[in-house]
Amino acid sequence: MNMILHDVNFSSFDIRQEDTLEHPQHAEYRFEAIVANPPFSAKWSANPIHLQDDRFSQYGRLAPASKADYAFIQHMIYQLDENGTMAVVMPHGVLFRGAAEGHIREFLIKEKNYLDAVIGLPANLFYGTSIPACILVFKKCRENPDHILFIDASQHFEKSKNQNQLREEDILKILDTYQNRSEEEKYSHVAPLSEIAENGYNLNIPRYVDTFEEEEPIDLDEVVAEMKKIETESADMDKKIKEYTNELGIESPFSDD
Repeated sequence: MNMILHDVNFSSFDIRQEDTLEHPQHAEYRFEAIVANPPFSAKWSANPIHLQDDRFSQYGRLAPASKADYAFIQHMIYQLDENGTMAVVMPHGVLFRGAAEGHIREFLIKEKNYLDAVIGLPANLFYGTSIPACILVFKKCRENPDHILFIDASQHFEKSKNQNQLREEDILKILDTYQNRSEEEKYSHVAPLSEIAENGYNLNIPRYVDTFEEEEPIDLDEVVAEMKKIETESADMDKKIKEYTNELGIESPFSDD
């Protein structure tokens, strides 16, 4: 449907209905460009028999049955051509979850060195979920094999009624930063592989792009002076109310103290 909406004629693609992970239909093909948005943290069988499948066997671990995110990544990497580029939208959990997912993530970086960039996106960007997502860019033959680029674009968007939107300027900024591998404070960072290793192959973006905004220091003397001013104004107001109640001959809500 997405391809038809983008005016790609049905004769130009081959669609087959099946379970991508359990019964892949295009395993014999290799692709130079892969773009995907798999269902976030979907369930799958994680059947140990898949450890004999060429898509998963070299990793030594399978993605957990409760979260198939890395199974989709492994499947797509298997079908990525040697000179290809792959961009996949994923939940942020794939960046830092441990156990089998941590093992697979480390293997992809340490042993294969396929991960080229991590791009954090704004929250509430996609239909069906308000959680923030990220784009992982993979290449088998990387032009910059000694580092991984991190981009935090989570604060660069236009807020609309139902969903946030990436403006053209936001998209161009991401593309320009990626193409030039440029660093910008609170936006992007080029992390050497040694830094990734020091972080235990945890790819959580705030570890690499510091977006913390320091709060202005509080002047306690000014706060105390303001409190005294409010207290004086309150006492004056109480006094006026008491005068009015006396004039009206009604009981004052305040004591005579």
